[in-house]
Formats: sequence, C-alpha cells, structure tokens
Amino acid sequence: MTTEARTTDKIATGIGRIESIHIAPTSGAPMTAVDRVLAIAGVGLEGDRYATQSGRWSADPAIDRDITLVEAEVIEDLAATDGIVLAPGDTRRNVTTRGIRLNDLVGRRFRVGPIVCEGIRLCEPCQSLNDSIGKPILRPLAHRAGLRATIISGGEIAVGSEIAALD
Repeated sequence: MTTEARTTDKIATGIGRIESIHIAPTSGAPMTAVDRVLAIAGVGLEGDRYATQSGRWSADPAIDRDITLVEAEVIEDLAATDGIVLAPGDTRRNVTTRGIRLNDLVGRRFRVGPIVCEGIRLCEPCQSLNDSIGKPILRPLAHRAGLRATIISGGEIAVGSEIAALD
C-alpha cells in the first residue's frame, strides 16, 4: 500500500480544524502545547523557534517555516500500520490538523482561522527528527509528514479553528 493510499480514505477534502498547536522557544527544545497563539505575517508563530530565528535552519533563507502543519490522521495511521506511536508535538510541527489533506495545499492559499497562509512545500521527515524522537519514521512518513507554509496575513489562531482552501 502506498503512503498516499494509507490516509486518503480517512481525510475529508473540504474543511478541517486545528486539533493542537505546539511551539518551541529554541532548536531542540521540547515542544509546548498552547491553546492559542499569535501568527505573525512573514515571521511565524509568536514564541516559536523560527519566529525568533533560533530554529535549526533559521539562517537558511530558502527554508520557509512560518508555520508547519501535520495531519492527525497520518499520526494515527503511523500507529495503526507501523506501530509507531507519537505524542502530540513529537512531529515537531506547529499545528496538528484534522479533516483536510495538507498535501493538496502545496502552492495554494488557505485560511487557518482568521489568518491566510500559502502552502510552500511538503515538510518531509528528516534524519534529525528521526534521531530526536528515536523512532524509525523516515520511510513511513515520506511525503506525508506535513506542510510548510508562509503566513500571508496574521492574527490569532486557536485549537478548534477552521482550516480551508481559499481557491
């Protein structure tokens, strides 16, 4: 079964919701769950390592990580299919979603609560993430480990906020 086929039937194509939000103040620091956070256009999430430019790849202008998102359905499938259980925040993505295919948002504008984002590219799993969580996630999360996006217009997002494509 392909990784795309593993989750396609579990995710609606319309409107999703934020299930959890996580930020970390510095590279490698534990992710902290928050109920709401200020999303700053062109910067990131207030208090997060990439907004403060203290993330691992902050010095690389080609890496755009104002906000990163991952599907809850993928995390659940990873546990069910591969026996790899990840707690909220273990993926080191800022926002865990439910009900929307994030891969479909690459190159598109979408709304997260009151803010507008643009999907830049997939956020593939890396060896650093694999090593930090100590679980073999590279292959099972390939092409489904999340989405990197730019924040076009800012505002406050909260757990439960709606997510929808704008085009």
